[in-house]
Amino acid sequence: MKADFTRQLLAWFARHGRHDLPWQQDVTTYRVWISEIMLQQTQVNTVIPYFHRFTGRFPELYALAAAELDEVLHLWTGLGYYARARNLHRAAQVIRRESNGLLPVEIEALMALPGIGRSTAGAILSISHNLPHAILDGKVKSVLTRYHAIYGWPGDRNIEKQLWQLAARYTCADQAADYSQAIMDLGATVCRRSRPLCESCPLQGGCQARKQDLQTILPQKKPKKSLPVRKVIFAMIENAQGKVLLEKRPPSGIWGGLWSFPECAIDTDVSIWIKNRFGYLIENIQNEPGSRHTFSHFHLDIMPVRAILATVTDAVQEATDLYWYKPAGDERSMGMAAPVKKFIENYFNSPQEAVNEQVGTMYKTGK
Repeated sequence: MKADFTRQLLAWFARHGRHDLPWQQDVTTYRVWISEIMLQQTQVNTVIPYFHRFTGRFPELYALAAAELDEVLHLWTGLGYYARARNLHRAAQVIRRESNGLLPVEIEALMALPGIGRSTAGAILSISHNLPHAILDGKVKSVLTRYHAIYGWPGDRNIEKQLWQLAARYTCADQAADYSQAIMDLGATVCRRSRPLCESCPLQGGCQARKQDLQTILPQKKPKKSLPVRKVIFAMIENAQGKVLLEKRPPSGIWGGLWSFPECAIDTDVSIWIKNRFGYLIENIQNEPGSRHTFSHFHLDIMPVRAILATVTDAVQEATDLYWYKPAGDERSMGMAAPVKKFIENYFNSPQEAVNEQVGTMYKTGK
């Protein structure tokens, strides 16, 4: 079974797999590492332009290690899961300091770096060095759970252990790079999580899910639980020069290290809060349409409140965690959370009458 599985998969990849992705050109350990981190929980088409911009600015590890975190996060803005960018930056600095700028080729040493787990380490080493390390990302889990008709959520510890054993069994010793790319490609383009293309699958002859008509049932989803809802106000403070006040978030937690609007509790009198916190008097204040941002463990309902200052000021420019940002062409590169970037584009770069159409999925506050 192992020989058939691997042989059929490699033959399919040679004829039908993707071979022109940007990280498949000029293959280096560094480029594969960047791509594998970006591809975590993110689709290929989304990653491609980010990969081009990121590697264009940071073509090798020393450039990334020497960069300011703000610039790294700026280039990551919109890609989500920002801990990945922070970990890339930290890992680059560790590698520069401890490994002469070279990523380790031992899997344990690679896994010791920030943001690199077992599957990512296996992918980096197999693709860039052709070393026979197993991988088990979400796409591989879909292939293996269907091929062996494995019930249960693949993230369950016992099921994941079983899947790792299968992943190691099928990994090809002499064509590890092609095998890793092939099984991930199959999971992404044919054995898709929803609406799998079974008629195009090279493994259909041995697939137990196909034989038992379980393709739409497996892999089983994570047991659902209701997510709590948190609510917060984004204080969009605007001065007479048309600049908006941004605040750098703490290095850990949601949107860690990114720039955001100052935020306060949902039941806060925003004018009084701004006066007490910053000493500013507000001339005009209005609620704007809000949005919901969903994380893995909670929903965040954001109410943006636009506050126009009564006085001209740039008084906080010297504070390291506060910055007056010019929406139309600020020269500073800053990493922002996607909702912050969207609010700036909608409320400070566009005609006010177009705001409601641009906001899209946002809802009116108070409803």
